[in-house]
Amino acid sequence: MSDPKPHSKTNTPDPESANKLNRVLGITYLIATLDITWLFVQFSITPYLAKRLGFDTLWFGYLQTMVGVIQLLGGPIFGRFADLFGARTALALSSLASVVYFILLAVANSVPMLFLHKLPAIFMHALPGTQMVVADLTEPEKRAAALAKLGLCFGFGMITGSSLGGTLSTRYGETFAACVAAAGSLFSFVLVLKFIPKHTKKQTIENDDSSERGVAGSVFNLAKIARLVNFPGVTKIFTVKIISGLPGGVFQVMFSIIAMDFFQLEAEQTGYLMAYIGIIQMVIQGGVIGRLTSKFSENLLLLFSVGLTSLVGLMQMLMTSVVQFCFIVIPMMLSLSVFNVITDSILTKSVPSSDTGTMLGMCASVQSLLRTMGPTIGGFLYQTYGVASFGCIQFCINFLVFSYLLKSSRIKNK
Repeated sequence: MSDPKPHSKTNTPDPESANKLNRVLGITYLIATLDITWLFVQFSITPYLAKRLGFDTLWFGYLQTMVGVIQLLGGPIFGRFADLFGARTALALSSLASVVYFILLAVANSVPMLFLHKLPAIFMHALPGTQMVVADLTEPEKRAAALAKLGLCFGFGMITGSSLGGTLSTRYGETFAACVAAAGSLFSFVLVLKFIPKHTKKQTIENDDSSERGVAGSVFNLAKIARLVNFPGVTKIFTVKIISGLPGGVFQVMFSIIAMDFFQLEAEQTGYLMAYIGIIQMVIQGGVIGRLTSKFSENLLLLFSVGLTSLVGLMQMLMTSVVQFCFIVIPMMLSLSVFNVITDSILTKSVPSSDTGTMLGMCASVQSLLRTMGPTIGGFLYQTYGVASFGCIQFCINFLVFSYLLKSSRIKNK
């Protein structure tokens, strides 16, 4: 049965409706930017706070693993919650959880408190929430380009958050930086309540029935969540998303340690490096992704991103300095951006629009799964084999995935 498009009733909406839609999308992009900003402020705080409290690389890995487990559990449930109760309620919950998260970080002065402040992360899924709003309010053929704009927000938030976090932590201390992030999250909460509609799915209003609010529609109904993998193509893309993304996820989780120990960077210098990465991502998301999705098929772009990721791994094997890393970042961010946008787009198109929130929550759980496995694997690899081991594994795994995708596409074309 074909699934209705969010705006299929009219191909040319009236100017008032179009203006309202654009305003909601604009605020959604702003909320995503703010959330990523505070996230990267936190990235500029936690490694140095953990080091001051006596954490070594292994214990920092345990801390990151805890976050991954918490968000792995929370991702699908948050997506299901958003499908049932609407984007505004879900995003408001995420923003309030962020406020609590940063307040606890501000008062963290011991090892138990540093672990305790991670608990609200189970509800912190603003990026999947904003992805849901964008997916619901855009036509399927324009979805990849619209989701790419969220990547642009990610880049801007990375630049702002990394620079702000590094500067605030260096000059005023970690506590002050965490308080600024808490205040910013509270502002995001106000924006959500004022501008985001309660429901962004038309069929939620038009075709809603009581059964969806009953036991079958429960937020914690795992069968409703798990059934999405039975849709055609979902299992394959999910498997590729996990396997191909694992090596890069390990490197990303360990990057703050690599910057501090391998590159010997201070907090403020790390902030500038992250800002540079954010600029690269903004250029790619704003000027490259849209053009690629308009000219090439999603399957071809998926193949391209996995192949490029393999080559990036080869370059990482030979990396010895931060200058070399700055050159490697360009193809790294291109492959990562294309891969994430294309896989999210394919997966949301593979399920009914009433389940896009759940699907995006599951996509977020893939990242959480990588963060869960990444710190333990990354800590072991870094201490035992060094930074080059990350590139070696990334090259080998993605080369195998690329070969599989290439072979399957040839079989499909025959």
